[in-house]
Amino acid sequence: MADEFSALRTTNGIIAEQSARPESMRADALVVFLTEGGIGSGAIATMDTSTGGLLSRLVADGELTGKRYECVPLFAAPGLQASQLVVVGLGKREDLDAGTLFRAAATASRHLASRLRTRVVMVADGSWTSRQIEQAVAGAAVGMVGQDLYRTEKKRTRFGSTIWVGASFEAVERGTIIADGVNLARRLVNTSPEDLYPQTFSEEAAAVAGRTGLEVEIWDEKRLLHERCNAILAVGRGSSRAPRLVILRYQGLENRPRGEESGPDIALVGKGVTFDSGGLSLKPSDSMITMKCDMAGGAAMLAAAATIAKLKLPINIVAAIGLAENMTGSAAYKLGDVITARNGTTIEVHNTDAEGRLVLADVLDVVRGLKPRRIVDAATLTGACMVALGCDVAGLFTNNQPWCDAVAAAARSAGEPVWQLPMYADYDEHIRGDIADIKNVGDGRWGGAITAAKFLERFVGEIPWTHIDIAGPAFAEKPRPWTDGGGTGAMVRAMVELARIPE
Repeated sequence: MADEFSALRTTNGIIAEQSARPESMRADALVVFLTEGGIGSGAIATMDTSTGGLLSRLVADGELTGKRYECVPLFAAPGLQASQLVVVGLGKREDLDAGTLFRAAATASRHLASRLRTRVVMVADGSWTSRQIEQAVAGAAVGMVGQDLYRTEKKRTRFGSTIWVGASFEAVERGTIIADGVNLARRLVNTSPEDLYPQTFSEEAAAVAGRTGLEVEIWDEKRLLHERCNAILAVGRGSSRAPRLVILRYQGLENRPRGEESGPDIALVGKGVTFDSGGLSLKPSDSMITMKCDMAGGAAMLAAAATIAKLKLPINIVAAIGLAENMTGSAAYKLGDVITARNGTTIEVHNTDAEGRLVLADVLDVVRGLKPRRIVDAATLTGACMVALGCDVAGLFTNNQPWCDAVAAAARSAGEPVWQLPMYADYDEHIRGDIADIKNVGDGRWGGAITAAKFLERFVGEIPWTHIDIAGPAFAEKPRPWTDGGGTGAMVRAMVELARIPE
């Protein structure tokens, strides 16, 4: 597999240039960004002057509108050395944020990456903040990478070099590292389940840890049995490929003592069901075909931990990923089984396709024992969350409102939309078991995303915890202007922002 986290070489072909005049630069393409309402000022106005007012005329004629993610190539534009000028819309100026810039830059590079480009110049506006620039840099680097892992003829080709005019080296370097993390998560999600299963995922995690300085610990089937991780083991019993648990540690504050009195600042927990057939509660084919993406939460947390380490953020974190394959072999767990989870809670199995919460139950209990100050988990947990919020918005659930507010703020700062759903105590009754403590699904089909979150809440104790259901945004079933279909890398950027939030 490709090595996203190799040593930076002029920031992986992405170069910061603060003094050059873009109109005089030779390139296959020159990219500028336009907001609605006309040319205005800044970089786009300078480009309009350089082209003899061409852009103003096109705006007046309605050929350029500046609407979000409009991408208009102009060939042989006067006054420019570049072969083409690409104008990308940003929408209304007052609504401009880092997420819009990420997607707009990704739209431009995805458009251009359909052919080999030796040199592409992108122009940052002087009004953008450093965080906005780094998200634009990240978006451009993500947009040129497609889901071509197994194609003989690639549909997307990385640029030979990308030159960001008006961007600092620090912002370009950070943006490139963030893009590497997003692309790592996307690659893992897009990998065939024949190639990516609990053992190979854990090996990939170990390789990433080695490249980024993370400490890594991998629990195999024997260790899971010793640790009483019966819920993970139950989910994995129907597969010929045994479960794993990956624990990653990053110590960004070396002067903080480690031990029982000083746990990590944040625990990142990810669901890593590398393929979900539904088990004996078998999914129909149409629902199963994308179930290689059921490890997207684990991929996001591995990528986020690696990105935080590469950025050398001053924080201590632990990341834990529960890995299993939910299959229908002769030893598969059954409806009516009662499982005793690691923390002693007994669970009635009413649906083997509600397996992610079982995997996370044991992982959350392992993490709880490490005494983190706060926990956040990401999981493609329920189709019910997609019914509630659609395909683009992740659901938030919490036992601690200030911590949930911090997670939401980080996600929105990175341009990843989230929405909080309620966690009223009345929902606990929906998962109360008849012969065991709890059951792994609620009563009927209503409120399924919430009852799944209430199930997870049983395993975090009093530690501030927020659950992110990414069933919708983790996988794009069709292309969008800024991304090919497939894994999106959802929540990698949000988790990096979360690690940056001051106490």
